[in-house]
Formats: sequence, structure tokens, C-alpha cells
Amino acid sequence: MIKNGLQVFNGKRLLMLQGPMGPFFRRLSRDFEKAGAEVYKINFNGGDCLFYPCDSLLFRGSLDEWPAFLESMLDKYQIDIVFLFGDCRPVHRIVKEIATRRGIKTGVFEEGYVRPDYITLELYGANGHSQLPRDPAFYLTQPISAISPTKPVGRAAYWYMALWAVLYYIASAALKPIFPHYQHHRPLTLQEAFPWIRGAFRKYYYRIKERGIEEKLAGRCNGKYFLVPLQVHNDSQIEVHSDFDSARVFIEKVVDSFRKHAPHDTILVVKHHPLDRGYVDYTDLIDQLIRKYGLQKKLLYLHDQHLPALLEHAQGVVVINSTVGLSALDQGKPLKVLGSALYNLNGLTFQGTLDEFWNQAPTHQLDRNLFYRFRRYVIAQTQLNGSYYKRLDSTESGAGLIWEGSDTNCAAKKKLFQNMEPIEIIRLP
Repeated sequence: MIKNGLQVFNGKRLLMLQGPMGPFFRRLSRDFEKAGAEVYKINFNGGDCLFYPCDSLLFRGSLDEWPAFLESMLDKYQIDIVFLFGDCRPVHRIVKEIATRRGIKTGVFEEGYVRPDYITLELYGANGHSQLPRDPAFYLTQPISAISPTKPVGRAAYWYMALWAVLYYIASAALKPIFPHYQHHRPLTLQEAFPWIRGAFRKYYYRIKERGIEEKLAGRCNGKYFLVPLQVHNDSQIEVHSDFDSARVFIEKVVDSFRKHAPHDTILVVKHHPLDRGYVDYTDLIDQLIRKYGLQKKLLYLHDQHLPALLEHAQGVVVINSTVGLSALDQGKPLKVLGSALYNLNGLTFQGTLDEFWNQAPTHQLDRNLFYRFRRYVIAQTQLNGSYYKRLDSTESGAGLIWEGSDTNCAAKKKLFQNMEPIEIIRLP
């Protein structure tokens, strides 16, 4: 049960750093406190203060001053575990090094590897920093993990996320004088609220403009196009976990390879990331590439089409590190990864070059047994059913998460937090 899962934190002293936009970390701290933990929180900007206004500490210094401040807080409160969202954020990059040196565990939250109904929680790092093994043989020799039935989050989570984002940026801008040295991964000005408003408008604009395209791709273009789902332009998956300088460079590389090596009767479909609607638009770049290489009717740029349907009718998929890759594998689609995705394993993804992928994709064979075992292991070890932005209704957790798992997993999780030995590859409770 949820209560039993959270009980592993009984008597622990927890430090929470920066969380996702919204009240998730505040709600989660109440769950920890009910389980018998002592919880401390550090706020870094006005948005943090808005969603965690009470019983929190303020860090108002520069990044150069941050390591010493963190060390002093770890000493003062005798912290056992540090929780944070996104290990590549400026204020979080040094945390793992300091905590590990002190024998303190770091719980890293991230967006779910298996979306949309999960969030990620891993020890010491996520995505390219994940502790998950990269050896296919590991998953083939593990017992098949038991996982509970998934409870769907629902599409309304997007609108909660948009609301929390607007409020977060407004509060951060208003309280900027209190945190003069803070550095965010996006500009923290009042203007940052407008991309979310613009994104909501574009969502419906492109839905109308692109009407009928899905039917075309599912009809006469079925199995004749390659899908390239983009990631957020400033995502750490690009900036940290890939060799690309930007999403634009990625687009140019993929288009150039496609026009040189892909079969003449195939199409390249580039899909915009839904959370990037209000920030960037690659229409001019795509039009430029179409004119430069003569790719009329060969290169298509989409914004708001149904992703599962696009995957279903694609011949193959190309990603950097996107979690869309797992969805593509789930549908048995040939997949080429150009970053350091944790699922880029021999037997799952195409291991040849991008230039070779276009012609060899139809003959690529997915090891379905490996994927089945890998996916269940990832869910059992790193995924929590729920959302950062909208609570699941059918749960006692204040954060709206499903914490319970199999008896075996619960016992392993309890041992993890009681034993402060070196890193174990196991899921937090």
C-alpha cells in the first residue's frame, strides 16, 4: 500500500531543492512528513517561494557561493537524502558530487520515461546520467518485474502545467530583487508567461491548419515516411546528453542524410514538440531546406498531430534521446537514436549509421523479449504512476502518486534507504 511504501522515510532527514513548476514538491513534502520524515526545503527564486511559501530556506547568493551553502545545510540538518528535479539544472549540477562524497543519497525526479502516466525517480541521476545498465544481457537474465496496473493521468495535465508555468514566471519576475544572482535554464522575466499563452493559441491554430494530414499519412503514405519527433529546444537531452549544439543542427543533419540516402519514394516527417509551441517555430528552417535540396512533397513539418497514430504508420523513427523512442519500440518500429538514450541497446535500436538506417530500417528486427523485459524493469525500478502537474484522483497521496508495488520491490526499497552502502540500481520507494 501507499502508506507502507512511504514508511521507509520514517526517521529520515530529507532536503528538497528545486522541484517542477507547481505545488508538487510541497504536496510531496507533506507525504514525507506524514510518513515520519523531517523535511527541509531550499528556495532559489520567486517561483519556488510561490509554490513552497512556508517552512523553507532561501538561497540568495551566486552559483559560486552555492556549494559552500549546500555543504553547510547538509551539516546543520544532518541530511540523509536530497531530492531534486532535473540533475542538469544550474543549481543541481554540483549536488550529486557533494552528496555522494558525504555518503548521502540523491533522489532525482525527471519527466517520465514511460509517458504520459508516469514520472521518473532515480538514485543519483536520470536520462544520460541514469544508473540503469546499458548491457542487454542484464535485462535478459533478470526475473520479469511485477508492475501494478497503470492509472491514467488524463490530458488535463497539460493545462495545469501551463497554469503553473505562467504563475511561476510571474512570481519569479516579481521577486527578482530578492534573488538577484539566481540563474535559471530559461529567462526568468515576466515575458516568459507569454510563450505559454501563445502556445495554447498555436495548439488550436495548427490543429485546424493541419486538418486532414493524419488521414493522408495513414492512407496513401502509410509505411512510406520516417518520423522525426523533436525535443524542446533547450532540453538538457540536447545540451548535455547529445553531441548536437541545437535542435536546428539536429534537423539539418537528419534532413541532409535523408535526402542523400533515403529511398526516393519515402517522406521525412518532422514533428514539433508540444511544449515548445510557444517558444520556437522551425517553419522558416524547413522551408529553407525544402528549397535548398528540392524536397517539395518529400519533407513535411507538423505541429499538433496525434503522435501514436503517426508512429503507427511510420516506416521508421529517428530521435536524439526522446521518450518517444520507447513508444516507437512499443509499436515495433525501427528506431535510430542519435544521443545517449538509456534504451539505445543492441537488440532494441538500429546500431548502424544514420545514413544506413533509411534503407536498412525495413529489415531491422526488434528483440521483443528484450524490450518486454527492459520496459518492465524500467517501470519497476524508476517510474511512479502519476503526474507532477495534476494529482491522480484515486490515491491517498497528497502528491497524487501511486507508491505501492510488489512485496519484493517494497522490501528492496526499504533496504535501500536503510543501507547507506555504495550505489545500488534500485528504485526509490
